[in-house]
Amino acid sequence: MELNGADIVVRCLAEEGVDHVFGYPGGAVLYIYDAIYKQDNFKHILVRHEQAAVHAADAYSRSSDKVGVALVTSGPGLTNAVTGIATAYMDSIPMVILSGQVPTAAIGEDAFQECDTVGITRPCVKHNFLVRDIKDLAETMRRAFYIATTGRPGPVLVDIPKDITVATYKFTPKRGEVRMRSYAPVVKGHQGQIKKAVQMLLAAERPMIYAGGGVILGHAHEELRQLVELTGAPCTTTLMGLGAFPGNDDQWVGMPGMHGTYEANMSMQNCDVLLAVGARFDDRVIGNPRHFAQSPRKIIHIDIDPSSISKRVRVDLPIVGNVKDVLQEMINLYTQAAGAEALADKARLASWWQQVNTWRGKNCLHYEGSDTVIKPQFVIEKLWEVTGGNAFVTSDVGQHQMWAAQYYRFNQPRRWINSGGLGTMGVGLPYAMGVQMANPGADVAVITGEGSIQMNIQELSTCSQYRFTPKILCLNNRYLGMVRQWQEIEYGSRYSESYVDALPDFVKLVESYGHVGLRIDKPADVEPAIREAFVKHKDRLVFLDFITDQTENVWPMVKSGRGLTEMLLGSEDL
Repeated sequence: MELNGADIVVRCLAEEGVDHVFGYPGGAVLYIYDAIYKQDNFKHILVRHEQAAVHAADAYSRSSDKVGVALVTSGPGLTNAVTGIATAYMDSIPMVILSGQVPTAAIGEDAFQECDTVGITRPCVKHNFLVRDIKDLAETMRRAFYIATTGRPGPVLVDIPKDITVATYKFTPKRGEVRMRSYAPVVKGHQGQIKKAVQMLLAAERPMIYAGGGVILGHAHEELRQLVELTGAPCTTTLMGLGAFPGNDDQWVGMPGMHGTYEANMSMQNCDVLLAVGARFDDRVIGNPRHFAQSPRKIIHIDIDPSSISKRVRVDLPIVGNVKDVLQEMINLYTQAAGAEALADKARLASWWQQVNTWRGKNCLHYEGSDTVIKPQFVIEKLWEVTGGNAFVTSDVGQHQMWAAQYYRFNQPRRWINSGGLGTMGVGLPYAMGVQMANPGADVAVITGEGSIQMNIQELSTCSQYRFTPKILCLNNRYLGMVRQWQEIEYGSRYSESYVDALPDFVKLVESYGHVGLRIDKPADVEPAIREAFVKHKDRLVFLDFITDQTENVWPMVKSGRGLTEMLLGSEDL
């Protein structure tokens, strides 16, 4: 049948099983919006800013393994969306972004609301397309979803000129899988390399498993758990990998890196065989690469993306392939090679675990409680208790993000939704909207600060329209907290432009949108307030404004340019 381009776009979205699209209309996409009006295969969520549309679609994907879809108009619509696209790109999140463009004849003529979408987004997408012929539209849409979800996932953008949405062409339904000769990601790991990896782990006296977000993206959390149990090794999970291994398991030693635990960092530095799974040795995890390389160890690196291997740290044994498939093969080979008796005998690792537990004895996450001022760590601990550790937790970026990562024990994957690679402030609230669309009825908590929340606070209006009910926990210390912490430690306590002295009355503000606002300034009221939000006001959005200790810092901390073992454990180390 012949359809116009807008109808083809809508048909292709339905073919891909899309249930929700987050967007904001504008002139270049009005034909697409008209086609959306006439269909009932998916629901459109109208946000209040294009950045929020992409963040919401991003979290929709992170929390459900469905493909998030965002729709924005040309020019400023697209440029507003770039921060969200870059955020998803840095964390390898499968998404499809549809952007409007001026008519093909006007491209390059500085037309009203024109921008070079392909050029602007090229550095922060997995791939992008500009559709110049209606004949290519359906196939381009199908390729976009295929590229976004295969290999190392990531956002793919399709730029659609307005005249393409008007033109008509014969539409043929999708038949079979998309195949592209120029794009064939490796899935199966090299059998010989996998065997060598198993042999290295069997011979190790101080093995360590370091898992990242790739384990979650690759659906390999169960395989990771099995391998950690088989090897008897300590396991650390990155900020993006939290929940890939149960946070209450004895073999989990916490998060590594700049604000990781003492035991995780010391184990990473002092192991003799390090198995890295779906992680990329980024600067916030290993600190100074030269310092990291000083300790002799063998490194095995499993990743779907060959460009991530030996990018920052030279590895001894690379394995390129789907993490889930590689770990399954390793489990099978490990079980065969070790035998039941060897698996049961963990004596060879006794001295290693004795050392790990000595490091654990530092109790590096201890903080001084108070009966008079609210400690931010205390708020996170009480949130974990009230929700039983089962909530979806989205966070903005800053001190509150690190405290959430440290004190909320994630036992399941896809429950921790945060911007790891780009570190984008303002994601927390739109993330919560995406999570709730993908997981209706689930408890959703937003951990934020008084600085971050104001970057997309207009989405309180979207929450009102669609009855989103997240519980927003604002750790309000009246500072841009992480900036203040760095200024205290690195800049002689010169607090340049980090104090927020013109804050709104958040309670009145959220109430003006029709939501519930609570202000809490006493430690004794923290738990009752959280219970009130999750029980009494279960079906309402609740903003909890916690007035917290202004002087509290995130510890441990590895200063910029320092090595993993050069940790500050508290202010006494300054």
